[in-house]
Amino acid sequence: MLKGRESLVRLVGKRRRFLPNRLAILESTLNLCSDDHCNPLPVEKNLDPYDDRDIESSSSRKYVTCPVCSCRVNGEDSTINSHLDECLSRGTKRKLTQSTLLQLNFYSRSKDQPQSHVLKSEKKESSVGPGDGLMPSTVHKLPKDASCIENDEIICESLVECAMRPQKDCLFDALNHCERTNGASEICCSPKNKTSGMLVARDDLSGLILQTFIVGRKFSDEKELNLGERISLERDPTNVKDPNAIKVISADSECCKMLGYLPRELTKFLSPLIEKYCLSFKREKMFLDSHIFQGLVTTAPRSSVDVVPIEVMCDNNKLFHENNFDDEEFKSLWTSIQKAIDSTKNFTPNALKYQKNFSVLIQEVLQSYSHLLSGDEKHFLDVFSSLSDDSQRLFIRLYLRKGPWFRMSCTSYKEVLDPKRAAEELSGYLCCFDTTEADNTDMIQILNILTVSELREVMRMLKKNCNSSMRKDDLVASLLSAYEDGSCPLLPDLILGIAGICARISSKAELLIWRAERLFFLNGEQDLSAFLLVDMGVVKYPTYSCIVSDQIFLDRNDLLAYEEAMEVAQLIDQALDEKDDKMILRCVSVADSHVQPNQCTTSESVPFFSCFSASWIYSKVVSLGVSFLERENRAKKERVFLSRYNDAVLLLKRLLNCYTRDGRRGYWTLRLSIDLEHLGYPSESLLVAEHGLLDPWVRAGSRMGLQRRILRLGKPPRRWKIPSFAESINRKITEVRIQGRPLNRETGMKSRFYGESGEQCSVEQLALEYYSGEGGGWQGVHSESGIWLTIFGLLLWDVIFSDVPNVFRTKFQTAPLDFGTDSFYILRQNSIESQLQKIQDGMGEEILITSWESHKGTSCNGVNWDRHSLAELRAAVTCIGGPCMASLCRHLAQDYRSWSSGMPDLLLWRFNSEYSGEAKLVEVKGPKDRLSEQQRAWMLLLMDCGFITEVCKITPC
Repeated sequence: MLKGRESLVRLVGKRRRFLPNRLAILESTLNLCSDDHCNPLPVEKNLDPYDDRDIESSSSRKYVTCPVCSCRVNGEDSTINSHLDECLSRGTKRKLTQSTLLQLNFYSRSKDQPQSHVLKSEKKESSVGPGDGLMPSTVHKLPKDASCIENDEIICESLVECAMRPQKDCLFDALNHCERTNGASEICCSPKNKTSGMLVARDDLSGLILQTFIVGRKFSDEKELNLGERISLERDPTNVKDPNAIKVISADSECCKMLGYLPRELTKFLSPLIEKYCLSFKREKMFLDSHIFQGLVTTAPRSSVDVVPIEVMCDNNKLFHENNFDDEEFKSLWTSIQKAIDSTKNFTPNALKYQKNFSVLIQEVLQSYSHLLSGDEKHFLDVFSSLSDDSQRLFIRLYLRKGPWFRMSCTSYKEVLDPKRAAEELSGYLCCFDTTEADNTDMIQILNILTVSELREVMRMLKKNCNSSMRKDDLVASLLSAYEDGSCPLLPDLILGIAGICARISSKAELLIWRAERLFFLNGEQDLSAFLLVDMGVVKYPTYSCIVSDQIFLDRNDLLAYEEAMEVAQLIDQALDEKDDKMILRCVSVADSHVQPNQCTTSESVPFFSCFSASWIYSKVVSLGVSFLERENRAKKERVFLSRYNDAVLLLKRLLNCYTRDGRRGYWTLRLSIDLEHLGYPSESLLVAEHGLLDPWVRAGSRMGLQRRILRLGKPPRRWKIPSFAESINRKITEVRIQGRPLNRETGMKSRFYGESGEQCSVEQLALEYYSGEGGGWQGVHSESGIWLTIFGLLLWDVIFSDVPNVFRTKFQTAPLDFGTDSFYILRQNSIESQLQKIQDGMGEEILITSWESHKGTSCNGVNWDRHSLAELRAAVTCIGGPCMASLCRHLAQDYRSWSSGMPDLLLWRFNSEYSGEAKLVEVKGPKDRLSEQQRAWMLLLMDCGFITEVCKITPC
C-alpha cells in the first residue's frame, strides 16, 4: 500500500454517493496530468451520476427522447425541430405500440406546473424544500396482470406492453402492496383478560392488561429477572431526564428494588392518567398459581441490559374525581396509550433506538454548529424532526442501507406501520428514478437491483441470446450495451415495469446528513453505528468533560472548503482502487493548486484543529501523490518516466515550503533527499539532508535516515569533516544468531519455520522458543508496539482524559483531539511529569492495577484489553523498572505520533526475586531482512534509556 493511503482511507471513511463539486474539481487546471510522453491529458467533463443540481440550467445539457427514432436529442427547440424533420423525411412510421408526442411529453415540463405526486423528479431537487416533491411523469403503472411471486418480486407478462402504457403514478400501488403483505400482527394475550386495545370506556378498565416492556435496565438494582416475577409500578416525578417517568419495582423484594422504567413513549400519556384520574396499578388483581400480585414478567431476558416484556393490570375501583373528569381528554390519552402499545407489537423498544440516536445527532448538530448551516439547511433538518415516526424510520432505514436505489415494492419494515403515508411525507428527502434522465451509472445500479430471473426475462423480451450459464454481471453488461448503442432505448421503462418504483435518498438529504455525521463525530471512521455499538454494550467510551471554548470551523466558508477537499480525497481514493492513473494525477494536481504558503483556516490558539482544515487534507493528497509518482518510476524504468521523479521533487518542495510546522516534514525531507539522488543530484541530496537535521520537526526514524544519508553521501571530497552524530548512530547493537529449519524460501513472503515441536511457526515464535530455553529462561510476548501502547494508556489514563478545553467535543472519543500532537504534552506538562515521577518512584504497578480494575473494557486509543492479561502487564512493568518505564512514557507523551510504531518485536522478562527482575527487548529479523530506520532509531533510544536490547537474526540451517 502506498505511504499515506491507509490514513487517507480512514479520513474519507464511508464514501459519499453524491459529490456536489465533482465537475468543478475535474475542470480545474491540471499541471501534473500528462500521458507517458508528458503530453497534457484532456479534462473529462462527466457529470457526477448523483449530482441532482439543476443540470437543465444550460440548454446544451437538455436532452429528450425522439418519439420517432427513440434517440436522445438536445433539448433546444431548433435542434428538436431539425431532428424531427430529418426523421419524418426518411418516411419512418410510428409503430402501433409507440406513444405519440403528447403521450411521451416530448417537450420539457414547465417547472411551475403543479403536481400532486409523492416523490419528486430526480433532477432539480436540491432547490426544492421538504414537502415540495414532484413525481416524474415517466414512471409507468404496473400492469393489472402482474403476478406476485416470492420476495415480493413483480414480473410483467408483457414487458414491452407495460413500457408503453400511459404514464401514471404507481407509488401508491407499490406501497399498498407492501402494506398488504407486511401488516402488523396482533399482540398475543390471554383470552381470559382484556387488552389495552379493546376499549376506552372508563367504567370498564378494571382488569385491563397492558402489555409493554421494562427499559433502562442499566439503571436497575437487580440484574437478573425470572419468568413470572412479580412487579409493580411507581411514578418518578423527580426524574431529571423525564418528569413523566414510571419506575418498575420488584414486588417479590422486601426492599422494593428498582428493575427499570416503562418506555418513554408510553409514560408521557400514562403518567397524566395516573396523576389526574388516579388510574391505579397497585391493587392486587392478577392471579397466577394462587399468588396475588400487580404484574408479571412474561419473558426472561437473555442479558442484564435487554428489555423485558411484562404485563400489568389496571384497576379503577377507586378511580376518578367525578366532578373533574374530562371524558374527551381521558379518551384522547387512552387512545394515545393504545397507539404507543400497538407501535411495539412486532418489535421491542430497542428496535427503535436508531431513530432516537439519529434525532440526538441532528439536534446536537443544530445546537452546536448552527453557525455553519444556512437557513434553508436548518429548516430542512428541523422539518425532518417534525415528520411522523414512520417517515423518520423509513428514511433512516434507507439511509443506512447500501443502495443507492431501492425497490419500494420490496421495501418494508415492521416498525413502519403506514409506509404509504411515510413516503408521502418524505418528498424532498427521497427521489425516484427518472427514465428520461437515466445515465449509464444509473442504469447499472437499477439493473443490479433486479434478480437473475428478472434479467433473463428482460433478455427474452428483447429477443437476445440468454442461456442459463450467464451470470448476473454478464446479463447486466449485455443489457447495458444494448442501451448504450441505442438498440433498446426503452430499457429503463422495461425495468421499471418489473421493479416498480425505485427511489433513493435525495442528494440534498444525503449531503446534509453526511455533513451532520462529520460534524458530530469529527472523523470518517464513525457513523450512526457507533450508537448501536454502545446500545448493545459492545463498546464503552471513557468518561470525560467536554469543555468547548473555540470553534473548529470559524465560519461556513471554512466548512465548505473542508468538504470540497474531502471530495478530492475521496476521488483519489476511488481512483487508486480502480487503478485510474489519469484521475489520480488530476486529483494530485487539484490538491497542489490549493496548497498555499502559511495558509491557516483554524484558530491559532488551538493548533491541533489544523487537521480539520482544507489545507491539511490537500497536503495529505499531495503527499500520497508523491508516493504514487515514486512508485510509477519504480514500476516503469523507461527514461521518459524520470519526469515523474521531477514532479515528485516539485511537490515535496512545495509541501516543505508551505507547511513549516508539521510532523510530516521529516518524511518529506527524507523523500526529497532520496528522489534527488535518484535524479543524479547527490550534492543537492546531501544539502537537503543537512538542512533537514536543523529542522525541529524532523524526528525519530526520519532523522535517523537523514543522518545515515549524510554519513554515506558526505564522504570526501564532498565533505571532509565527520559529523558529530557519527559515533552515536554507528553504535553497535548486540546481535544473536539462531538457526531454524525453513518452511519456505520464496522471496517476498513472510518467513516460516518449524519450531521445536515440529509445528510451523513464525520467526518471532521461533525466537521466543529460543529465549525461553537455551537463550536464558526468559518469559515474554510478541507484541511489537501493542503492549507498550497499552501500558502507556493505563499508566496515564487519568492524564489522557483530564479536563482540558477543546480536546473533547463528543461522547464517542477514545482519545483527546490533540493526542499525538505536540499540544498533548504542552497542555498537560505538569500532570504528566507528576505521574511520571510516581512511576519512576516504583508506583507503576500500583497505578497499572488500579487503572485496569477501574476501566477494564473501556475503549482508549492504543489500549488492547484482550491481547495481554493483567499478569503479563504487571510482570512487564515490574521487570522494566521505574526509571526506564518513566523515560519511555515521556517520549510517547511528547511525540506519540513519531514513537508509536517501530518498537522491537519481543518484550522479554524474568524475575530475580518476588518484586524485582530484568527485561530485554529484541527485534527479530528473518533471512535477507534488515532494520528499518525507525526500528534502528528505537533501538538506540532504548539503549539511551537503559534498556537491554538486541537483534535476533534467524538463519536457515
